[in-house]
Amino acid sequence: MRVACAPLKSNKEHTLRHPNDNGFAERRNAAADAKKQLLAKFESAPKPTDAEMQERLAARAAMASAKEARRAEREAAKKAENERLLAEATSVAAAAQAHEKAEAEAREAEINDRISRVVADEAARKAERDRRYAARKARQG
Repeated sequence: MRVACAPLKSNKEHTLRHPNDNGFAERRNAAADAKKQLLAKFESAPKPTDAEMQERLAARAAMASAKEARRAEREAAKKAENERLLAEATSVAAAAQAHEKAEAEAREAEINDRISRVVADEAARKAERDRRYAARKARQG
């Protein structure tokens, strides 16, 4: 199936010209006018020595110093918080170490107590054995 196409138009009708395109000289004049307007804008801008600019600069300096003061205050607060956390961690570590030391001492005391009981029991058995031996010798002799 063939689709019917519109006949091609002449090349002249297909050229895309901007409707306001008036040539190179006018574009150049428009660019020069734009440049003059930009220069006029910069010339009319306030100078650094004007009172208005001095006020703006003073306001900027005041804002910058206030911002710096707030930043310094935040850093001081962070430093204080870090020091507090460090002190807290140190105290927790010291408490944990003291607890471990106390547990170790308690285990050591328990082991020593067991050893002393075993030694005491062994001494009591030996004394009982010696007493029985002495009693047997006394009966025989």
